[in-house]
Amino acid sequence: MTPAALLLDFGGVLADSPSPGAAPPELVLRLYNLTEGRLTPGEISRALTAGSDAYAAWRDLDEPAELGHEEVWSRFVTPSWPLAAQEAVRLNATRLSYDWTWRSTWALRPGIPEALHAARAIGLPLAVVSNTLCGAAHRDFLANAGVGSLFTTQIYSDEAGVRKPNPEMIWHAVRTLSVPTEACWYVGDSYRRDIACARRAGAGAAILFRSPRTAKEIPADHPEPDAIVDDGFGLRDLLPV
Repeated sequence: MTPAALLLDFGGVLADSPSPGAAPPELVLRLYNLTEGRLTPGEISRALTAGSDAYAAWRDLDEPAELGHEEVWSRFVTPSWPLAAQEAVRLNATRLSYDWTWRSTWALRPGIPEALHAARAIGLPLAVVSNTLCGAAHRDFLANAGVGSLFTTQIYSDEAGVRKPNPEMIWHAVRTLSVPTEACWYVGDSYRRDIACARRAGAGAAILFRSPRTAKEIPADHPEPDAIVDDGFGLRDLLPV
């Protein structure tokens, strides 16, 4: 089918990055200064690593609602910290979430600029629909990469209050675009979250964009995509001329 809009995930589709580890040194230092030395850098690093693992396990559950910035930190990172340190983190949770999310090594996936420009050239509106701890970091990266202005809207779970595979993420985007859900393509790198979300929402097509994370899932356990691509060039070639 010819799509009326193209909706895309961020991580694994638009951009990707080698992981810097669960406890980036600059974030450890920022937390050490923020909490006025109430915890050692080692204690902070271990808390971030354990918190990252626990948050990742929670993200793999089929949870319909997203956690707020303050709750992520208080639930997964700081529950055993001194009360004064917990409060300092709570008051700065949004900025800290930005810093924990941001990757200086983010790069657009191969062929993505070409695919986005091809879509815009045939008049397709574009939207980002992505789970994330901090959508502001993703939005800033796309702007700095020179493609942010190509998107009519960007829907991020921390701002929407829900997370994929909750279909409300896609419905939020199509309401903003004023197009029917069944006329949209959704592109993501996860069977569990993205393809399932597209099917629940009733999207016109669900396209799997392979990434290193894709290989960690068992395809037979999840809905099948309508097409599979390996890069942005493959996505571009699916678009009608």
